[in-house]
Amino acid sequence: MTAHSIEVERPSRWDYPLSKSMLKEDVAWLLQQAPFSLMDQERFARNTPLSDILRNDARLLHLQPGDVIFREGQYGGTAYLVLTGNARIFLTKLLTQADPESGQRSRRSWLKLLADTLPGSRSNRPSKKLVDSRRRARPDIATTSASTEPAAVGYRGQGTETRIFLQDVPRVLEQHATSSVHAGELFGEMAAVTRSPREYTAVAETESILLEIRWQGLKLLQQDPAFRQLLDERYRSEILRTHLRETMLFRFIPEESLQQVVEAARMESFGNLEWYAEYRQGLKQPARQRIAAEPLIAEEGSYAVGLWIVRGGFARLSRRQGAGHRTLAYLGKGQVFGLRELAQNFHNDQAVPLPYQESLRAIGYVDALCIPKQVVNEHILPFVRHADLPEPLLVPRYQFNQPVVDAPLETNEHNVETGLLEFLVDQRLMNGQQAMVIDTERCTRCDDCVRACAKTHHGTPVFVRQGPQYGPWLFAQACMHCEDPVCMIGCPTGAIHRDHESGLVQINAQTCIGCKTCAESCPYDNIRMVNATNQQGRPKVDQANGLPILLASKCDLCQDRNGQPACQSACPHDALVRMDLSDIGQVSQWAHRKVS
Repeated sequence: MTAHSIEVERPSRWDYPLSKSMLKEDVAWLLQQAPFSLMDQERFARNTPLSDILRNDARLLHLQPGDVIFREGQYGGTAYLVLTGNARIFLTKLLTQADPESGQRSRRSWLKLLADTLPGSRSNRPSKKLVDSRRRARPDIATTSASTEPAAVGYRGQGTETRIFLQDVPRVLEQHATSSVHAGELFGEMAAVTRSPREYTAVAETESILLEIRWQGLKLLQQDPAFRQLLDERYRSEILRTHLRETMLFRFIPEESLQQVVEAARMESFGNLEWYAEYRQGLKQPARQRIAAEPLIAEEGSYAVGLWIVRGGFARLSRRQGAGHRTLAYLGKGQVFGLRELAQNFHNDQAVPLPYQESLRAIGYVDALCIPKQVVNEHILPFVRHADLPEPLLVPRYQFNQPVVDAPLETNEHNVETGLLEFLVDQRLMNGQQAMVIDTERCTRCDDCVRACAKTHHGTPVFVRQGPQYGPWLFAQACMHCEDPVCMIGCPTGAIHRDHESGLVQINAQTCIGCKTCAESCPYDNIRMVNATNQQGRPKVDQANGLPILLASKCDLCQDRNGQPACQSACPHDALVRMDLSDIGQVSQWAHRKVS
């Protein structure tokens, strides 16, 4: 300990519970309610007993009819268990005036554009216009997002307890397709687990009591088989059906056929959820070896046995080229593989079916659905419009008992160089929604960007002007606010989280315990551990052993400033930009701009 340091107690996991108002009496009551009353408490570790999980990682919500639980488009790290009353999930757009995405630019993923142009990889991003998952919606309900007036809302409560509520619940329920969630049912967990935006708005239908559980507690609760079964049943009975309905391919399928699809779909996982360690080790290997080591989901030249839908993670679409593989695209949540081959076999009634034309591999980790070919032929393709299907292959690369035809690859409309595409995919930079890209031919190393960052962040810059480089473009070590922020997976307190509205990845200094999990998990080394200080700038040390107290630190995109991040605003040579690398338009514009 130095003379200028200050001794403090080292922070621990549950110093800041989700709710300070959760009492022992509340926990005792919860333990008497299903599913907790059915759990075997002996299955939980001594340092994380069931009672402590409920006390610290959950909170009770007492809601009135019409109270909005969460909105479509919000990010959230919690799930909700209905204890009493009912909640309604709105399957059509509800709060248009409160939509956090309104006014923001609309982008079409370059991953989708690429996949659309390649054989066997027609992609379907989830549509926001859904139909009822429990009954076929009436025509007037199915289009309510465009034809009805926005729901009127009010506000009750104050401070952090302020809540939006619907002012005319019966009218709103009449005008929108909804699904009911009853006591004992869980909802909202997919957004929490996958770190993705909410796909619908949820509202209390009656006076209700809900248990909100943050995803750290959700992960611990899954130690119990009864709770895992609750999650699995909820997914197959409601969420899977909704996910299929929101995909263009399934929008005209009759309810009875959709039920057959739900029952036949196989949920499969490939690779390791904590893929960052394997990724770092593989960086030293040649690209050919790295691709070959990725878990194979479907192989080119093999029978097209089913339709694959990516539920989570990322998959590489590739084609054999010489002794290696050529990357064609990068498929994410909601995108499909194998549709072109299955559709062509179905409509042409070929005696010898067309095999898969490309390979699909897990990039780190992929959670996917496989719908068997027979089910696709009987319950999906008869109801899909030809306009929603990919163009047939005139000259297939693979046909059984025929030599391989190496036809030229189709190019994407933005003409992104193949080498740049493979570099971005190989370095996993496609994950970055706010990547810092520096044009080294414009950059004069004046350090104005570094000084501006330091000035904005109490004297310490939160990025490093180094990183992987392709030609003149340097992808600096600054938090990219990833589409799939794996840094959040192991955080025990939820200190690193997504902002509900913007989706930016943030760190709560109060709840960070300095465990280094996020820094070690970030595949790009964009999170650093720094000494914690008090308001006077004195470093904090552990009163038990005198060791420094650490905090995770990273780029916050200068969210407290108006306008551009300080680093970008300060660059006098227009050499630095923050860019969404999943947007092919931005990548193409940057790559083709002339150096002046």
